[in-house]
Amino acid sequence: MISRQQRRPQTPTPPVATQTLPVGIYQQQQRKPPRHIPKTFERMLDVHDLADDFYLNLLDWGTDNVLAIALYHTVYLWDASKGSTTELVTVDEDTGPVTSINWAADGRYLAVGLNSSQVQIWDCADCRRLRTLECGHASRVGSLAWNDLILTTGGMDGKIINNDVRVRSHVVNTYRGHTLQVCGLKWSGSGQHLASGGNDNVVNIWDRSTSTQRLHRLVEHTSAVKALAWCPFQTNLLATGGGEGDGSIKFWNTRTGACLNTVETGSQVSSLLWSNKERELLSSHGFTQNQLTLWKYPSMVKMAELNGHTSRVLYTALSPNGCTVASAAADERLMFWNVFGDPENAKKAAPKVPEPFSHVNRIR
Repeated sequence: MISRQQRRPQTPTPPVATQTLPVGIYQQQQRKPPRHIPKTFERMLDVHDLADDFYLNLLDWGTDNVLAIALYHTVYLWDASKGSTTELVTVDEDTGPVTSINWAADGRYLAVGLNSSQVQIWDCADCRRLRTLECGHASRVGSLAWNDLILTTGGMDGKIINNDVRVRSHVVNTYRGHTLQVCGLKWSGSGQHLASGGNDNVVNIWDRSTSTQRLHRLVEHTSAVKALAWCPFQTNLLATGGGEGDGSIKFWNTRTGACLNTVETGSQVSSLLWSNKERELLSSHGFTQNQLTLWKYPSMVKMAELNGHTSRVLYTALSPNGCTVASAAADERLMFWNVFGDPENAKKAAPKVPEPFSHVNRIR
């Protein structure tokens, strides 16, 4: 006898697939949490007699963790590891004031450009002047850039001169590509290409192997170009910033001379610093906010704006560990910002050293 209601055979439910990922793979799939970027400076020092001059370069941080700053006729050194302060040199009235400074790659030798057109080379380990270069400029030397043992100088006369500091007749060659003063010089990481920016609104790209022939003349900026920064993670990528009346950051393929992107910032760009840890770029600015702005590359989304200066930021320098940025402004203040994260060895136990500059709160 067949019942009026028969049950359909039930289709067995397939087991739910589960997968246990190895810890390493699981961690890779997790989204990296956003890095905390402090919006306030870590420390501030008064720096009286800092020149309010957009066209000069008066701040640099060497690989030995010594920060150099020029205040009128005097160059000071701060050892950030020891917390010690040294007055390196005070130049004479007839040669000063100091108009530019730049550390060599070894962090021991410092070039000091002067209003008189001379350049002094100092051994900072012994606080001893090694030599004075008569570079052939007609007036002040506002920008300097080392490339191994070649010191490149940029003058108010528009000339760029390569000097071999080892030999008596030190002038190697001269680049003529600017009609007004040179206010920015940067050698690429490979040492093969030089970028120069001038008050004539021009950026020139030079090849070390082609003597005095420039590779490209870039004319898209509408104001003086002092801010120059070669990308540390992408060959042939150069960032440039325009001064008052321009306010743009431009990115260039220096192999082809093509402008890849332009970002309008709305204010004078005085310096640019790439992070050597992340794909990030820091710009410093003048009126109206006098701020530092951190950008994510290549989207150029603003990650942070750092405010503290009350007048235009003129000079910035990156610490050798790639984390701290020093900024000096027309308000005669030197500020230190933790922009690019903590040192990789921060978690390792280490002997305590004095907080950088903890024993001083002003210079001069």
